[in-house]
Amino acid sequence: MALLLSIPEGNQIMAWILLLLLLAPCLQAGNSAGSNRERSFAVNQPTRLSGVQDGSIEIPFSFYFPWELTKIRQMRILWRWKVFHGEFIYNSSPPFIHKHFKNRLILNWTQPQTSGVLRILDLKEEDQTVYFCRVHLNTTKGTESWQSIEGTQLTITRAVSTTMKTPSLVTSAVTTAGLEDTEGQSNPSLVNLAATVGVVVATAVLITPVCVLMIFLCWEQRPAP
Repeated sequence: MALLLSIPEGNQIMAWILLLLLLAPCLQAGNSAGSNRERSFAVNQPTRLSGVQDGSIEIPFSFYFPWELTKIRQMRILWRWKVFHGEFIYNSSPPFIHKHFKNRLILNWTQPQTSGVLRILDLKEEDQTVYFCRVHLNTTKGTESWQSIEGTQLTITRAVSTTMKTPSLVTSAVTTAGLEDTEGQSNPSLVNLAATVGVVVATAVLITPVCVLMIFLCWEQRPAP
Protein backbone atom coordinates (compact mmCIF):
# COMPACT_ATOMS: atom_id res chain seq x y z
CA MET A 1 0.00 0.00 0.00
CA ALA A 2 2.85 2.37 0.86
CA LEU A 3 4.41 1.59 -2.50
CA LEU A 4 1.19 2.58 -4.29
CA LEU A 5 1.08 5.89 -2.42
CA SER A 6 4.61 6.73 -3.53
CA ILE A 7 3.71 6.18 -7.17
CA PRO A 8 2.59 9.29 -9.06
CA GLU A 9 -1.17 9.77 -9.28
CA GLY A 10 -1.38 8.95 -12.97
CA ASN A 11 0.42 5.66 -12.46
CA GLN A 12 -1.54 4.78 -9.31
CA ILE A 13 -4.66 4.15 -11.38
CA MET A 14 -2.77 1.76 -13.59
CA ALA A 15 -1.29 0.04 -10.55
CA TRP A 16 -4.76 -0.48 -9.01
CA ILE A 17 -6.02 -1.94 -12.26
CA LEU A 18 -3.08 -4.38 -12.43
CA LEU A 19 -3.65 -5.36 -8.78
CA LEU A 20 -7.33 -6.11 -9.41
CA LEU A 21 -6.45 -8.18 -12.46
CA LEU A 22 -4.04 -10.22 -10.38
CA LEU A 23 -6.57 -10.78 -7.59
CA ALA A 24 -9.49 -11.71 -9.89
CA PRO A 25 -8.29 -15.29 -10.66
CA CYS A 26 -7.74 -15.92 -6.95
CA LEU A 27 -11.26 -14.74 -6.09
CA GLN A 28 -12.76 -16.87 -8.85
CA ALA A 29 -10.80 -19.90 -7.72
CA GLY A 30 -12.05 -19.45 -4.17
CA ASN A 31 -15.67 -19.14 -5.26
CA SER A 32 -15.39 -22.17 -7.54
CA ALA A 33 -13.91 -24.28 -4.78
CA GLY A 34 -16.70 -23.33 -2.40
CA SER A 35 -19.30 -24.09 -5.07
CA ASN A 36 -17.79 -27.52 -5.70
CA ARG A 37 -17.83 -28.31 -2.01
CA GLU A 38 -21.51 -27.40 -1.82
CA ARG A 39 -22.35 -29.64 -4.77
CA SER A 40 -20.17 -32.60 -3.91
CA PHE A 41 -22.93 -34.44 -2.03
CA ALA A 42 -26.72 -34.57 -2.43
CA VAL A 43 -29.82 -36.78 -2.27
CA ASN A 44 -32.04 -36.89 -5.35
CA GLN A 45 -35.69 -37.94 -5.36
CA PRO A 46 -38.76 -36.93 -7.42
CA THR A 47 -40.54 -33.74 -6.37
CA ARG A 48 -44.07 -35.15 -6.80
CA LEU A 49 -45.71 -38.56 -7.09
CA SER A 50 -49.32 -39.75 -7.15
CA GLY A 51 -50.75 -43.04 -5.87
CA VAL A 52 -54.17 -44.71 -5.66
CA GLN A 53 -55.77 -45.53 -2.31
CA ASP A 54 -55.33 -49.21 -1.34
CA GLY A 55 -52.63 -49.51 -4.02
CA SER A 56 -48.84 -49.09 -3.74
CA ILE A 57 -46.24 -46.50 -4.72
CA GLU A 58 -42.46 -46.48 -5.20
CA ILE A 59 -40.32 -43.46 -4.30
CA PRO A 60 -36.92 -43.74 -6.04
CA PHE A 61 -33.85 -42.08 -4.55
CA SER A 62 -30.14 -41.71 -5.33
CA PHE A 63 -27.18 -39.93 -3.70
CA TYR A 64 -23.52 -39.10 -4.26
CA PHE A 65 -20.62 -37.95 -2.08
CA PRO A 66 -16.84 -37.30 -2.25
CA TRP A 67 -15.64 -39.11 0.89
CA GLU A 68 -13.89 -42.44 1.29
CA LEU A 69 -15.96 -44.90 3.30
CA THR A 70 -14.89 -47.16 6.11
CA LYS A 71 -14.98 -50.92 5.60
CA ILE A 72 -17.57 -51.66 8.30
CA ARG A 73 -21.17 -50.36 8.42
CA GLN A 74 -20.56 -47.85 5.70
CA MET A 75 -24.08 -46.62 4.89
CA ARG A 76 -27.46 -46.16 6.54
CA ILE A 77 -30.72 -45.00 4.92
CA LEU A 78 -33.49 -43.27 6.86
CA TRP A 79 -36.82 -41.71 5.86
CA ARG A 80 -38.76 -38.84 7.40
CA TRP A 81 -42.25 -37.58 6.61
CA LYS A 82 -44.43 -34.44 6.80
CA VAL A 83 -41.66 -31.83 7.36
CA PHE A 84 -37.88 -31.58 6.94
CA HIS A 85 -37.27 -32.30 10.64
CA GLY A 86 -40.31 -34.58 10.97
CA GLU A 87 -40.59 -38.03 12.54
CA PHE A 88 -38.49 -40.89 11.22
CA ILE A 89 -40.66 -43.56 9.62
CA TYR A 90 -37.88 -45.92 8.50
CA ASN A 91 -34.33 -46.82 9.50
CA SER A 92 -32.30 -49.45 7.68
CA SER A 93 -29.98 -50.04 10.67
CA PRO A 94 -31.03 -50.76 13.34
CA PRO A 95 -34.25 -51.84 11.62
CA PHE A 96 -37.17 -49.56 12.43
CA ILE A 97 -40.62 -48.92 10.88
CA HIS A 98 -43.11 -46.38 12.20
CA LYS A 99 -46.27 -47.94 13.68
CA HIS A 100 -48.43 -46.13 11.11
CA PHE A 101 -46.61 -48.05 8.35
CA LYS A 102 -46.48 -51.44 10.05
CA ASN A 103 -46.00 -54.15 7.39
CA ARG A 104 -46.35 -51.50 4.67
CA LEU A 105 -42.79 -50.26 4.03
CA ILE A 106 -40.15 -52.04 1.93
CA LEU A 107 -36.73 -50.54 1.13
CA ASN A 108 -35.23 -52.00 -2.03
CA TRP A 109 -31.58 -51.07 -1.41
CA THR A 110 -28.36 -52.77 -0.35
CA GLN A 111 -24.87 -51.51 0.38
CA PRO A 112 -22.83 -50.18 -1.34
CA GLN A 113 -25.47 -49.08 -3.86
CA THR A 114 -26.09 -45.35 -4.14
CA SER A 115 -29.68 -45.67 -5.37
CA GLY A 116 -32.80 -47.55 -4.39
CA VAL A 117 -36.57 -47.45 -3.96
CA LEU A 118 -38.86 -47.02 -0.94
CA ARG A 119 -42.13 -48.89 -1.54
CA ILE A 120 -45.30 -48.06 0.39
CA LEU A 121 -48.04 -50.71 0.33
CA ASP A 122 -51.81 -50.47 0.96
CA LEU A 123 -51.87 -46.68 0.58
CA LYS A 124 -54.12 -44.78 2.96
CA GLU A 125 -55.53 -41.27 2.80
CA GLU A 126 -53.31 -40.31 5.76
CA ASP A 127 -50.20 -41.21 3.74
CA GLN A 128 -50.62 -38.03 1.66
CA THR A 129 -47.69 -35.85 2.72
CA VAL A 130 -43.99 -35.15 1.98
CA TYR A 131 -41.27 -37.82 2.33
CA PHE A 132 -37.56 -37.10 2.86
CA CYS A 133 -34.69 -39.54 2.29
CA ARG A 134 -31.71 -39.15 4.66
CA VAL A 135 -28.26 -40.71 4.21
CA HIS A 136 -25.72 -41.54 6.95
CA LEU A 137 -22.16 -42.48 6.02
CA ASN A 138 -19.21 -43.70 8.04
CA THR A 139 -16.19 -42.16 6.31
CA THR A 140 -12.50 -42.26 7.06
CA LYS A 141 -12.86 -38.65 8.26
CA GLY A 142 -15.90 -39.25 10.45
CA THR A 143 -19.68 -39.54 10.18
CA GLU A 144 -21.47 -37.58 7.49
CA SER A 145 -25.25 -37.23 7.06
CA TRP A 146 -27.56 -35.21 4.83
CA GLN A 147 -31.01 -35.48 3.28
CA SER A 148 -33.17 -34.21 0.45
CA ILE A 149 -34.29 -30.62 0.98
CA GLU A 150 -37.56 -30.61 -0.97
CA GLY A 151 -38.50 -34.26 -0.48
CA THR A 152 -41.29 -35.97 -2.45
CA GLN A 153 -44.87 -34.74 -2.19
CA LEU A 154 -47.12 -37.80 -2.35
CA THR A 155 -50.74 -37.32 -3.44
CA ILE A 156 -53.32 -40.05 -2.77
CA THR A 157 -56.40 -40.39 -5.00
CA ARG A 158 -59.44 -42.57 -4.40
CA ALA A 159 -59.97 -45.65 -6.56
CA VAL A 160 -62.91 -45.47 -8.99
CA SER A 161 -65.52 -48.17 -8.27
CA THR A 162 -66.56 -50.25 -11.30
CA THR A 163 -69.18 -52.45 -9.57
CA MET A 164 -71.93 -49.86 -9.12
CA LYS A 165 -74.28 -48.87 -11.95
CA THR A 166 -75.96 -45.54 -12.43
CA PRO A 167 -79.78 -45.37 -12.06
CA SER A 168 -80.20 -44.78 -15.80
CA LEU A 169 -78.24 -47.90 -16.62
CA VAL A 170 -80.19 -49.97 -14.09
CA THR A 171 -83.53 -48.72 -15.45
CA SER A 172 -82.43 -49.44 -18.98
CA ALA A 173 -81.38 -52.95 -18.02
CA VAL A 174 -84.71 -53.64 -16.32
CA THR A 175 -86.65 -52.28 -19.31
CA THR A 176 -84.60 -54.34 -21.73
CA ALA A 177 -85.11 -57.46 -19.66
CA GLY A 178 -88.86 -56.89 -19.72
CA LEU A 179 -88.84 -56.47 -23.47
CA GLU A 180 -86.79 -59.60 -23.97
CA ASP A 181 -89.24 -61.61 -21.86
CA THR A 182 -92.27 -60.42 -23.80
CA GLU A 183 -90.62 -60.99 -27.15
CA GLY A 184 -89.95 -64.63 -26.37
CA GLN A 185 -93.58 -65.48 -25.45
CA SER A 186 -97.18 -64.22 -25.87
CA ASN A 187 -98.62 -61.56 -23.63
CA PRO A 188 -100.10 -63.25 -20.50
CA SER A 189 -103.33 -61.21 -20.68
CA LEU A 190 -103.91 -62.19 -24.32
CA VAL A 191 -103.30 -65.83 -23.47
CA ASN A 192 -105.86 -65.73 -20.67
CA LEU A 193 -108.42 -64.01 -22.93
CA ALA A 194 -107.94 -66.59 -25.67
CA ALA A 195 -108.36 -69.44 -23.19
CA THR A 196 -111.57 -67.93 -21.81
CA VAL A 197 -113.05 -67.45 -25.28
CA GLY A 198 -112.14 -71.03 -26.14
CA VAL A 199 -113.95 -72.39 -23.07
CA VAL A 200 -117.07 -70.35 -23.81
CA VAL A 201 -117.18 -71.51 -27.43
CA ALA A 202 -116.65 -75.14 -26.45
CA THR A 203 -119.40 -74.92 -23.84
CA ALA A 204 -121.80 -73.36 -26.34
CA VAL A 205 -121.06 -76.06 -28.89
CA LEU A 206 -121.82 -78.79 -26.33
CA ILE A 207 -124.93 -77.21 -24.83
CA THR A 208 -126.65 -76.19 -28.06
CA PRO A 209 -127.45 -79.76 -29.33
CA VAL A 210 -128.71 -80.76 -25.88
CA CYS A 211 -131.05 -77.80 -25.75
CA VAL A 212 -132.33 -78.53 -29.28
CA LEU A 213 -132.94 -82.20 -28.34
CA MET A 214 -134.83 -81.26 -25.17
CA ILE A 215 -137.05 -78.84 -27.09
CA PHE A 216 -137.79 -81.50 -29.68
CA LEU A 217 -138.75 -84.12 -27.04
CA CYS A 218 -140.94 -81.67 -25.24
CA TRP A 219 -142.71 -80.88 -28.51
CA GLU A 220 -143.34 -84.54 -29.25
CA GLN A 221 -144.80 -85.24 -25.78
CA ARG A 222 -147.21 -82.33 -25.96
CA PRO A 223 -150.87 -83.61 -25.59
CA ALA A 224 -152.93 -83.62 -28.69
CA PRO A 225 -155.68 -80.89 -28.89
